[in-house]
Amino acid sequence: MTYLTPMKSLSVAHSLCLGAALFFSTTAYAQEQGPPAGESVFDGDYLTIGGGAAVGPSYDGSDDYVISPLPVVIGSIGGIDFQPRGPGFAADFIRDTDGAKVDFILGPVVRARFDRHNSIKDKVVRSLGKLDVAVELGAVAGVQVNRVLHDYDSLTAAVDTRWDVAGAHGGMVVFPTLTYFTPLSRGVAVSFAISAEHVDDDYADYYFTIDPAGAAASGLPTFSANGGWKNVGATIFAGIDFDGDVTNGGFALFILGGYSKMLEDAKRSPITSIRGDSDQFLGAIGLGYTF
Repeated sequence: MTYLTPMKSLSVAHSLCLGAALFFSTTAYAQEQGPPAGESVFDGDYLTIGGGAAVGPSYDGSDDYVISPLPVVIGSIGGIDFQPRGPGFAADFIRDTDGAKVDFILGPVVRARFDRHNSIKDKVVRSLGKLDVAVELGAVAGVQVNRVLHDYDSLTAAVDTRWDVAGAHGGMVVFPTLTYFTPLSRGVAVSFAISAEHVDDDYADYYFTIDPAGAAASGLPTFSANGGWKNVGATIFAGIDFDGDVTNGGFALFILGGYSKMLEDAKRSPITSIRGDSDQFLGAIGLGYTF
């Protein structure tokens, strides 16, 4: 399974976790180019654990950047693939078929959203008040086409649809992604992904509206935000196995860079347009161990 859905929309943790998943989905390459069946670490159940550091905006629309630690857990147990959805997880319950041209993705997804709950460096935005943590529960569905340009690459289209069940923003988020993945060698892999995030009125109102009380507290103008496309972005990822052979597991390095552009009312809100920036960048680096 190879999809990037890229901790906030193109936020540091979320993007890094999914990028890490891309590298370790070199299993198709490893199994076809590596040792006989049963000798690859990816034959059957496997687990990748690790961690890293990432730098990105302190919240969506912020121009203040923070460094965050990042745990990573990725694997497959009993034919069910799982990966982080930072912070959270996604699972694919549809088992892939060896040698299939097309694989399907379907399973549950859950993630927490900490936007403007902590790490609010801007004093003006902080005066608007701390927001509650959202817990978004839903499903991911998609399709992966294998062997697009050569025997070991893939192109994946996937969509997360999630609803806040914790009573924070109380809205719905739709997150489509398109990811191209290819190994460059037995131990090096890269991917490129484009993504977007669509939110409903409840979400937009919670994170980007400024009511009269907020305007009085912050000095910012009032603003009423409506739902729509919140952002669009691109992410590039590279993974390097330390001993040059992904089939035997062990340690690997992953590096990620990304850019996101805030759109529509998320861009027009004074939180972004006056106190922040619609251009959002991120970078991350980390280590993983597969067994």
